[in-house]
Amino acid sequence: QVQLVESGGGWVQPGGSLRLSCVASGSIASIYAMGWHRQAPGKQREFVAQITDNRGADYADSVKGRFTISVDNAKNTATLQMNSLKPEDTAVYYCNAGIATMTAPNTASYDYWGQGTQVTVSL
Repeated sequence: QVQLVESGGGWVQPGGSLRLSCVASGSIASIYAMGWHRQAPGKQREFVAQITDNRGADYADSVKGRFTISVDNAKNTATLQMNSLKPEDTAVYYCNAGIATMTAPNTASYDYWGQGTQVTVSL
């Protein structure tokens, strides 16, 4: 079993900052990628950022220059630093990861998701 647990969401005024964290735990052999998606009310879930071993960091155009993703491999933790937040960044943010487990160390699954953390940007 693999679990992803997010933390760090909350409310912030426009222009403010928040930092989200995601910790992966369980029967993990390797982590190939960690990233974030978000889903606003009435909208589909969308890609925000991802970091992989071979490609580095990728970002959605809407967050480039404002968000920074990083990973601490020793702690199986990904962090999303969000600056200059806008009301349109309001959403539930979900961590996801590409992980190979101990029972299948040569096969990565990208279907691991956290429970989500709410980010609200408003006056």
